[in-house]
Amino acid sequence: MIVVVDTNVIISGLIKSFSDASKIINLILSGKIRLAYDARILTEYEEVLKRKKFNINFKHIESIISQIKEDGVYVSPTPLKELLPDKDDQPLLEVAYASKIDVIITGNKKHFPYKVCKNIHILSPSEFLNYFILNTY
Repeated sequence: MIVVVDTNVIISGLIKSFSDASKIINLILSGKIRLAYDARILTEYEEVLKRKKFNINFKHIESIISQIKEDGVYVSPTPLKELLPDKDDQPLLEVAYASKIDVIITGNKKHFPYKVCKNIHILSPSEFLNYFILNTY
């Protein structure tokens, strides 16, 4: 299954052991889900993961970024006319549309209003885990 994952889920998964977001990180690292991304998303992942306040081991960051590059799906999206309330989330929506992916996992569902995201499921980490179980077994 290929999905788009918001940076807040990646961060939460790395700093909160045993959380639903950490289960998503495990699904990524085990290859059970693959991430769709573009250069903007990958750059944001790297920049945010390296922030000192999160205190994430640099080798762990390199490992995750390498995994995303190797197993993920690189997309070159075109800009959309519809804009999200938070412009920093725009790449997530553009990648989802360009790759015809129907799931974005985020901790900020309110940033993805239905009128803009229509055919895409905007799921919290816990909602995604339920969705994943229903759609893989």
